[in-house]
Amino acid sequence: MKDLKPGQIVTELDKYIIGQKDAKKSVAIALRNRWRRQQLDPDLQEEIAPKNIILIGPTGVGKTEIARRLANLTDSPFYKVEASKFTEVGYVGRDVESMIRDILELTVNKLRARQQDAVQEKAAMIAEERILDILLPPSSKTGAAISNDLDIIAADKPGENDLPAASTREKLRKMLRAGKLDSRQVDLEVAAKASPMVEIFSNTGIEEMGINVKDMLGNLMPKNTKRRKVKIKDALKLVTQEEAAHLVDMEQIKTDAMTMVEQSGIIFIDEIDKIVGKEKSYGPEVSKEGVQRDLLPIVEGSSVPTKYGIVKTDHILFIASGAFHVSKPSDLIPELQGRFPIRVELNSLGADEFIRILTEPKNALVLQYIALLRTEGIKIEFTEDAIEKIAAIAVDVNSATENIGARRLHTVMEKLLEDILFKAPDIEEKQIVIDASFVENQLMDIVENQDLTRYIL
Repeated sequence: MKDLKPGQIVTELDKYIIGQKDAKKSVAIALRNRWRRQQLDPDLQEEIAPKNIILIGPTGVGKTEIARRLANLTDSPFYKVEASKFTEVGYVGRDVESMIRDILELTVNKLRARQQDAVQEKAAMIAEERILDILLPPSSKTGAAISNDLDIIAADKPGENDLPAASTREKLRKMLRAGKLDSRQVDLEVAAKASPMVEIFSNTGIEEMGINVKDMLGNLMPKNTKRRKVKIKDALKLVTQEEAAHLVDMEQIKTDAMTMVEQSGIIFIDEIDKIVGKEKSYGPEVSKEGVQRDLLPIVEGSSVPTKYGIVKTDHILFIASGAFHVSKPSDLIPELQGRFPIRVELNSLGADEFIRILTEPKNALVLQYIALLRTEGIKIEFTEDAIEKIAAIAVDVNSATENIGARRLHTVMEKLLEDILFKAPDIEEKQIVIDASFVENQLMDIVENQDLTRYIL
């Protein structure tokens, strides 16, 4: 973060997201302020709260993508949640605190996977020794004591089955590494599926504490394993994974994950405009204003119990978003408004932005389809006038129906290339040019028929 200046953050976001300079600038400042806070004295650090952001704009203009790419850029814990899920009847106790538990669980899994990758080499060495122990038990004095299934040793070089066990073990090791034993089977103790979590009922709803009975009873319960015949090639992979899991320091992972979530976590609350409303709730319907009041302590800063420990939410960055078609941010309860001091309006996308979206980003839609069809040996090329025509059609459909932003390009492109994608394995012509006339032939009948447009594009 020290070397990642706000301008560089915007430049990195530009690689994937077209336009929306104001939104990028706001999130870049918020991210840089996190690094600035961490350079201060600990006492002052605690006093500086993150400046949470509300992104206002229609769907498909890049709100979620900005937050997700921002988290990827700095390797920050990231979690997206739809605020409207908390208004659904019968949401089975999934209280608002669940978002904190979920982001922590994702971070723990991410760090565990990284540590396991880091110890793969050591785990593979241990796994190799375990497989050799199965093939040639330590109690065996000579190579002649091994299973008849391994008579390949004798067949390879007559008389070598009389060698000492150490020499036989080294010969087996060479064969194992060369893959000569891959198809042979061994009996292996493998872990059975984990038992389901125990849900704890409390006055705040159902807390998914994930308590494992076997962990509580320690060694009093037998290991949950089963014996099965496995090919040596697969056995090596299974044992390597098992050993890698044993080599990681779970206590350190839990501590690091909690620190990362507390200090650099980003939670994206989508559809926050769906919980705006002052109407009173009668009957089973969940009050929207009640959901806002439930969200408030989390955003404001509170301590949330999880199965890994208590997580403080004081310095988690919350980025909310909503279209706000029938409401406005000032309709939120005043306390929640105060916790989202930065508000940025994202612009609707027009033909110029669509052209850039189709061609400029690293993951541009046109590049995706070119890469997909290349796997079938087909080379497609989009002319400039074809790109302009696709963008114009997407704009027209957005204006005639619902404005879903850049997501409209996905429906248009999929319909445009539908026949080619379907017939690709059998097409003899391996070079196809997509020009404006091709686009018109494929799409204009649908565009001109309003009923068809509503259903298809």
